[in-house]
Amino acid sequence: MSIQDKLKSLGITLPPVAVPAAAYVPFVQTGKLVFLSGHIAKKDGKPWVGQLGANMTTEEGKQAARAIAIDLLGTLNAAVGNLDKVKRIVKVMSLVNSTGSFTEQHLVTNGASEFFAEVFGSEKGAHARSAFGVAQVPFGACVEIELIAEIE
Repeated sequence: MSIQDKLKSLGITLPPVAVPAAAYVPFVQTGKLVFLSGHIAKKDGKPWVGQLGANMTTEEGKQAARAIAIDLLGTLNAAVGNLDKVKRIVKVMSLVNSTGSFTEQHLVTNGASEFFAEVFGSEKGAHARSAFGVAQVPFGACVEIELIAEIE
């Protein structure tokens, strides 16, 4: 099954590439690696504002991370032209807007990691990862995630 067919079976339509909010580009390809700039969580087209441990639960954060993963795939698709060219999701870095006492950044980030495994399979979707708690994310968003993918 193609990646597009898999997304369709999940009821997912990929969004277009978002316009950068500052002085950067959405993606850069060097050799067989594609680096995607950080994407913030959005809900109803606007920044998904919140802070884990203050006014958001881990489950809500996980849903936000999954939403970002969908946005990231929209950008990756624009970068490579066809998601079937993706050989592997290599690395995910997640920044979780959280209080100093919140310690479940890794569980929030699972929202993206589990989605990539669901779409690409357990081998291509498995990736190295970092999940950080940070004092703030642009626009007050609850989560920001960047991604590195290898293409054929």
